[in-house]
Amino acid sequence: MLFSIEDNKDKPRVEGAVKGIKIWVLAALRHERFYTLADLNDAIKLKLIKYNRTPFQKMEGNRESKYHEEKLFLLPLPRCPFELAEWKTATVQKDYHVKCGPQYYSVPHDYIGKKVDVRATRHTVEVFYENMRICSHHRVDGFRDKYITEPLHMPDSHRKHGEWNGERFRAWAKKAGPCTLACVEYFLSSAKIEEQSYKTCNALLHLSDKHTAERLEKACEYVLSFTPRPSYKAVDGVLRSAQNLLADKARNEDVLEHGFIRGAEYYGGNGNAD
Repeated sequence: MLFSIEDNKDKPRVEGAVKGIKIWVLAALRHERFYTLADLNDAIKLKLIKYNRTPFQKMEGNRESKYHEEKLFLLPLPRCPFELAEWKTATVQKDYHVKCGPQYYSVPHDYIGKKVDVRATRHTVEVFYENMRICSHHRVDGFRDKYITEPLHMPDSHRKHGEWNGERFRAWAKKAGPCTLACVEYFLSSAKIEEQSYKTCNALLHLSDKHTAERLEKACEYVLSFTPRPSYKAVDGVLRSAQNLLADKARNEDVLEHGFIRGAEYYGGNGNAD
């Protein structure tokens, strides 16, 4: 939870200290000249010592004695220097990533569709949900539209595809034939980033499990014959049409084989075949 200085009961004390320093230090030294930074710091130090040892007006002690009373309760300074941070609100996308700068960083898939707070420093990217940090990444620079994905953030159904890469799809497509390879090459090169095409490549190559690699190759060849921009939908449509044609042909052959066509004897009846 964040608090502003207006909500802090110590605000008057802070403002009083600032006013005192202006009077005891800045105002007192305003007419003096210093020719080195060390001389200026020494003069400021003497004024601060005098200011801190001046008794309080409404209570016992002074600022120096109060400091020694509270010193035991002070926390040590952070080991790392303070870093400026940029905050933004984002919605976790369906691919369980949020955009921070020109890159995309993964979030546990359970938070898909949730509003989250993203804190970005020079070195890290942290994601918070309801003030609780749910993940952090080392910030990546120098790449645009790059996906930084932690495997543990992926659904179980996606983890098994963690080793997908362009060369693997090219080798797989090459076994089916040159036209299948040409389609895969187009998918890989036309995506803004190669990783975004992996799902399409995988779906295309799995058509060989349903229709055989030979039929997939012929379908890709047919699609490439009328467009230089093949799509999974077009190849799948050709295969479905061919499958329907084969099914219709099989039904027609079955009709002829079993003689479902009525002959002249049926229509003539009672010897009236004319």
